[in-house]
Amino acid sequence: MGGAIAQGLAAAGATVAVADLLPEMADACAKRILEAGGKAKGYAMNAFELETIEACCASVVQDFGQVDILINAVGGNMKGATTSPEQSFFELSADAFRKVIDLNLLGGTISPSQVFVKAMLNNADGGVIINISSMNAFRPLTRIPGYSAAKAAVSNFTQWLAVHLAQEYSPKLRVNAIAPGFFLTEQNRYLLTDKETGAPTPRGQSIIAHTPMGRYGAPEDLIGTVVWLSSDAAKFVTGIVVPVDGGFSAFSGV
Repeated sequence: MGGAIAQGLAAAGATVAVADLLPEMADACAKRILEAGGKAKGYAMNAFELETIEACCASVVQDFGQVDILINAVGGNMKGATTSPEQSFFELSADAFRKVIDLNLLGGTISPSQVFVKAMLNNADGGVIINISSMNAFRPLTRIPGYSAAKAAVSNFTQWLAVHLAQEYSPKLRVNAIAPGFFLTEQNRYLLTDKETGAPTPRGQSIIAHTPMGRYGAPEDLIGTVVWLSSDAAKFVTGIVVPVDGGFSAFSGV
């Protein structure tokens, strides 16, 4: 999802700094952008290590002059924090639960915001922060209590930071989030498809049945909303969480 957003912003005219735990992944995404005629550069960054976030931010500012848009796209779930027939709620790993919260909330949202937003404070035109929430923040889903709790916290933090920055620093610093519906990725494939046959699991069938558009989202489906939130077309929009979900959050099931 982060890669698709990076490519979409580049296509809209942004110069994109792609940060990833694996430098080769960041470079590969930047290469795709360059080959498509955009401007991009890859950087190494570990969301769990503040010093690497600070080093990444310093390099971006040195290379491009300033930071205008921050997309906090780090996140994910872990099997250890997911209930299943083989693992009950009472057997969930506290360490896995903490890692999921750290990944999505602390490392994935709060720490990068602390570093990169500080670099935005002196921007004449302010800056934009976009976090990645989830359907789980609207209604907690079965089996993934750690991820649901973490994403609910991301939505709450998005609203808090929007108010804090506007009141304490500048109304031109805007903070919003998108809440993707169900996108088939490597992180959730084991929940939604049978690993041997590729057929939808009962959970996958239920998701499609409760998505009025009748399909999973594609990463490209996020681009339009992100470009809008990043642009002056949304200059009076802050503190909201926008569902991009094919109608899932609007459907009661009947």
